[in-house]
Amino acid sequence: MESKDYLKDLSEIKNLMTKSSRFISLSGLSGILAGIYALTGAAVAYWLVENSAREYLILDGTIFKLVLLDLFLIALLSVITGIYLTTKKAKKNGAKIWDSTSRRLVINFLIPLIVGGIYILIILGQQKYGQTGALMLIFYGLALINASKYSIGDIRYLGFIEIALGLIGALYPGLGFWLWVLGFGIMHIIYGTWMHFKYDVN
Repeated sequence: MESKDYLKDLSEIKNLMTKSSRFISLSGLSGILAGIYALTGAAVAYWLVENSAREYLILDGTIFKLVLLDLFLIALLSVITGIYLTTKKAKKNGAKIWDSTSRRLVINFLIPLIVGGIYILIILGQQKYGQTGALMLIFYGLALINASKYSIGDIRYLGFIEIALGLIGALYPGLGFWLWVLGFGIMHIIYGTWMHFKYDVN
């Protein structure tokens, strides 16, 4: 009996340590919705390019600016949805939404993402469009891996997948758009669904 109580105490201590060092209120549903936003945005971007006079992008062109706006709206909707659903889940679980752990999570996620965003803007300014999709996937994957040590560790596997897709896109630039759709759209839906049933439902 004492042995069982001892093991139970150890398990509770381990759970408390995990909760104190990791932000575990991320919502799987937010990943699903982010994937849906990405697929919708990709469809809009594809339609814009296909129905333009040029059928390709130039930096100072109207279609390019509309595609950038499209990407911005995808990111904005994903962030708003993620914050809302994560806050809702944290309140339901009686957890704090903003503490030292969540701050570390956000900082470690944003560092690769901001660096990547700046680098992408630089190469776009040099009219090097071919690697944009691949670089987005790679830096996003790095951001997920970097943040995973302060959150649900499983997100690092999504990070590895995003990096792999980005590297394939770097080898085959012509597939960049479709790999972007796969990485940000379909993989988010698949991974979000898995996370939802693994962590949210129970």
